[in-house]
Amino acid sequence: MTVTRFAPSPTGYLHIGGLRTALFSWLTAQHNNGEFLLRIEDTDMARNSEEAKDAILKAFEWVGMSHDGEVVYQSKRFDLYRAYIDQLLAEGKAYKCYMSKDELTCLREEQMARKERTRYDGRYRDFTGTPPEGIEPVIRIKAPQEGRISFVDGVKGVFSVDASEVDDFVIARADGSPTYNFVVAIDDALMGLTDVIRGDDHLYNTPKQIVVYNALGFDLPNFYHVAMINNEQGKKLSKRDGATDVMAYKSMGYLPEALLNFLVRLGWSHGDQEIFSLAEMIEHFDPKNINKSASNYNLDKLLWLNAHYIKEASDEKLIGLLKDFGVDLEGNEKASMILNATKERGKTLVSLAEQIKLILDAPQSYDEKSAKKAFKGEAKAILNAFADMLALAQPTTKEAFHSVMEKIVEEKAIGFGKIGMPLRVSLMGSMTGSGLDEIMAILGVSETIKRIEKAIATIG
Repeated sequence: MTVTRFAPSPTGYLHIGGLRTALFSWLTAQHNNGEFLLRIEDTDMARNSEEAKDAILKAFEWVGMSHDGEVVYQSKRFDLYRAYIDQLLAEGKAYKCYMSKDELTCLREEQMARKERTRYDGRYRDFTGTPPEGIEPVIRIKAPQEGRISFVDGVKGVFSVDASEVDDFVIARADGSPTYNFVVAIDDALMGLTDVIRGDDHLYNTPKQIVVYNALGFDLPNFYHVAMINNEQGKKLSKRDGATDVMAYKSMGYLPEALLNFLVRLGWSHGDQEIFSLAEMIEHFDPKNINKSASNYNLDKLLWLNAHYIKEASDEKLIGLLKDFGVDLEGNEKASMILNATKERGKTLVSLAEQIKLILDAPQSYDEKSAKKAFKGEAKAILNAFADMLALAQPTTKEAFHSVMEKIVEEKAIGFGKIGMPLRVSLMGSMTGSGLDEIMAILGVSETIKRIEKAIATIG
């Protein structure tokens, strides 16, 4: 059975790069009817944050990526790690290193002076003498001293380093706390991971973890190291570019299905298809098809996808989502009309809410530039005549309101803009918004006339 995982550290929010890695892992498990596990790597007690941990879990809930089983917390597994450290010590596969910080600094300076790569020189690897006083030892694992450490990466192909590149690295600090590469290898093995999908910033950690796997007799999983997401200029993605909290995307009015669709296409493709339902992602996703090269974040693409999912969403769904953005259409008999009039213009729920508020909230003032252009010449007389026509005709549908507009154009022998511009500014406050006939059908005759008369009063 395929088993994958996502293993964030609760030292900050979950950003979209992390969410993409989680998505790739989740899809791999779903595609193979396997399991997707969640592990919180919270061994760094000084930097851990309950708030960050909760934010990670909340982000998973928002995008609908459920995990299997209980969440695993590394902070609750220290006794387990200690037992494996003791086992390696007893088997002679790890040892206590009494090298002081001063010694280590001196060694590094000497190596740098010789233009060598800085690395531990193994001086306590086979130490049998009397330990120096006053030094709490770290525990180092015995890495192989010859040959190569190799594995086949599902994205990058064969990856191989000379054994000399991997020194006897620390697996437990002087205070007894275990280190990252040690606990990750143990947890991945004990949790039954078959496939480890992670960012390629971990690529050079993998040989170290293989040393741990081999020392403890664990089977290796399949590794997939995914290239980073760059900004639109091809440089490292920053917070300004979009590498922000996943939940900030919710606040900015993005739908989770749009964000997941956007992320799955950053580094993976299926023919020329751009829009994927979750079911289609699960059906087609294979981690072997992940691109080797980095992907570029494209805000226009995300907005395009979000606009698509807003247009495709049911009225019921949008009514529920819009409540978080200050618009409550629950029980509004014209809710469908309002959404039909506005969702073509709403690329985000924020902009959709703004479009709706422009219709529902009478303008308190008029955009100066728009008013100057619209409220000139015969505008006052045309608006007056149009209000009279509305009062007489009492239209109730979009088509009926449009007929009244056509009638004034015909009777006054004017261009459509002569009524369209002043009417739009009267109703919306500026040259913006949906179709005028749709807006008036939503407002009704009484409110439409009220707004026209208010605008007329401001025209000199």
